[in-house]
Amino acid sequence: MTINPFTVAGSRSLAVQVLENRPNHVYAKRIEEEYNRQYAIASEARSKGLDPSWKVESQTTYDLAERVEKSVGPLGVAARIRELSKLISREETALKISEDIVLGHFGSLEAEEAAEQAIRTALAVLDEAVTVAPIQGIHDVKIRTNVDGSKHLAVYFAGPMRSAGGTEMGLTMIVADYVRRQLNIPPYHASEQEAMRFVEELRLYERSIARFQYRNPDSVLKDAIMRLTVEPNGVETDPVEVSVNRNLMRIETNRVRGGALRVVNDGLLGRSTKVLKIVEKLGLEGWGWLAMMKTSSSEGEEAKEFMFMEDVVGGRPIFAFPGAAGGFRIRYGRSRNTGMASVGVHPATMEILGGFLAVGVQMRLERPGKAGIVNAVDSIEPPVVKLIDGSVMRIDSPQEAKALRDKIQKILFLGDLMVGYGEFLENNRALVPSGFVESWWAQNECRNSRTTRSLSNREPVRQLDYPRASEFLCIQHTPTSGAS
Repeated sequence: MTINPFTVAGSRSLAVQVLENRPNHVYAKRIEEEYNRQYAIASEARSKGLDPSWKVESQTTYDLAERVEKSVGPLGVAARIRELSKLISREETALKISEDIVLGHFGSLEAEEAAEQAIRTALAVLDEAVTVAPIQGIHDVKIRTNVDGSKHLAVYFAGPMRSAGGTEMGLTMIVADYVRRQLNIPPYHASEQEAMRFVEELRLYERSIARFQYRNPDSVLKDAIMRLTVEPNGVETDPVEVSVNRNLMRIETNRVRGGALRVVNDGLLGRSTKVLKIVEKLGLEGWGWLAMMKTSSSEGEEAKEFMFMEDVVGGRPIFAFPGAAGGFRIRYGRSRNTGMASVGVHPATMEILGGFLAVGVQMRLERPGKAGIVNAVDSIEPPVVKLIDGSVMRIDSPQEAKALRDKIQKILFLGDLMVGYGEFLENNRALVPSGFVESWWAQNECRNSRTTRSLSNREPVRQLDYPRASEFLCIQHTPTSGAS
C-alpha cells in the first residue's frame, strides 16, 4: 500500500501552516481536500500491482525547502533551508547549504559523494527544485588528476542541464568552485588541446545539432576554459564526433557533450554580467576575469540586433524587422492575463494580421528574451492602417478590424507590444526607451492640474513643457528635424 503523502514527518503540520496563513485559506483548503481524495484513489489503484510502479511517483510538497529535500536530498535539509531563507538571499542559501553538506552536518560522506550532493542540492535551491537539472542535468561529479599529478574537481553535465536556465547554469560552476575550496581540492588546469577541443566541439554542435542562445568568439571560449578551476566535462549527447582534437586522455568521448557546452557558453559566459554581479555580492574570489568576458558575450549590442532572425523557420511570417518604422512599439506593463514570458498584443492587430497571432502563440522576439507567449490586451495602442481609398484609420476593436480587413492597403503601425519590466530584469537586458504613452502624459497633467483645470481651455495646455497625448497625435515614427 502506498504511503499517504502527509505521513512524511512535518509535512502535514507544514501544510496546515501554509494553508492557514493564506488570505484565501478556505479556497485553498477545499483544493487540498480534493487533492487528498484523488491522491488516495490513485494510491489504491497503484497498490493493486497492475502498473509498473506500486506507488504514485509524484510526491506532495508545500514549499521550496521540501521540494529540494524530496528531489535530491539530503534528509533533513528542508529545515535548514527554511531557516536560512529567512535571513539571506537564495544564492547565499545555496552556498551555505553546500558548505553544510561538505562539513558533514547532514551525515558523513566521502569527498566525491559530498561534492556531488552539495552541487546537486545547491542547484536545486537556485532553480527552486522545479526542473530536472539537479537530478538529470548533473550526471556525475568526480575528483580527477591534473597533468602535474595534483587532484581537481570535475562536473559531468548532461543534456537536461539546459532546463535550469542560463544564470543557474553559470552559477553551478560558481558553486562547484566553492565546494572545491571547502574540500581543499587543488584547481583544474586545462591543457591547450583540451581548450581547443572545447572550441571545436562547440562549433561542431552549432553546425550539426542546434544553435546556442549566445555566440562567443573562439578566443573567449578558449580563455574561459584555461581559467576555470573546475573541469566542465560531460556525457555525450549527440552522435556527432570531433575530427581534430580526438582521443584526449581526460575526455572520455569523441562525441559532442551538449550539457557542458551549454553550461559554459550560455551560462557562465552568456550570462557573465549577471553571474558576476552575484559573485561580487557574495564576496567570492577568483572570478574577476568574467568582467573581461561580458563585453564579448553580452546580447543586445548593435552588431547582434539581427541574430534572432537567423532562427526564423521557412514559411513563418516576419511581422517587423528590428527598429523598423511601423513595427511594434514597446509598452511597459502587465495585464491580468499576461504572466511570465508573456506579451500583450491588441486584438485588432491579431485580426489585421490574418490570425497568425492568436492567444497562446509563441513569438520570436528581438528583446528582452528569446520568445514570448501572445495574449490579447485591448488597453494598449491599436494598429493604424491605410485603406484602399487612401484614408488612414486607427482600428480600435477586432470587430472593426474584421469589417475593414479586405479594404486595407497597408499597415502603417502594428500597435503596442506590451512587455513587463521584469522580463528585462530576468534576462539581464537594458531597458529600451518607451513611447510617450497616455499614462505618462496623464501623470504630467496631474502635476500641472492646478494650472490647467480644464482641457477645453487650450492656451494653458500649449504653455506646458511636455508633448501632447499620443491619442490626439498623428502617428510619427521618423519625424523630420524641427517637427512639432
